Amino acid sequence: MINDFSYFRAPITNTEPLSAFSLLDAYHFITGPIAKATTEHLRTLTGKAHSIFKQNSFDYCTFSGVFSSRRNGALLRHSNLVCFDFDHLPDVEATFQLLLKDKFFPTMLLFRSPSGDGLKWVISMERQFLSREKFFPLENQADYHPLFFKSVSYYLQNQYNLTTDKSGKDIARACFLPYDPDAYINEKILQ
Repeated sequence: MINDFSYFRAPITNTEPLSAFSLLDAYHFITGPIAKATTEHLRTLTGKAHSIFKQNSFDYCTFSGVFSSRRNGALLRHSNLVCFDFDHLPDVEATFQLLLKDKFFPTMLLFRSPSGDGLKWVISMERQFLSREKFFPLENQADYHPLFFKSVSYYLQNQYNLTTDKSGKDIARACFLPYDPDAYINEKILQ
């Protein structure tokens, strides 16, 4: 299982990837000091200044695959990873623990959003895709991605009353990489 994906330098208008990243690379980036000052400064801003600073200052990745440029038609290889974004949560830490304990979808990577009031939850769709592939052999990961996203979003809404940012169904969706020293990574990735 290869789960690499594209990594991009800020600003968000930069659509050319710098390199491929692994979940371990992303974890080290997020828990290390690289984005600490940027994240802390963002959390002091409000309104339009907050949005402009975030778009111009944070490096980002496309967890769902390796791209020649950041657009759906430029997907080179799907990573089997899908990132779910939860914004403006009333209790970030309780939701963090809830997602970690989910029995159906093991967490691969989980971290707090740049603003600090949301979460980014990265899970694998590989097991479900391989099961489905037995019945739909002509379907590929890129075709399955939005179906998986919609199914898991429905599950999260019904199981936990959690609403996901719908933009996650987009394979080329950018995810900003903030500082979160308490991010979680699945122990299997560390082995």
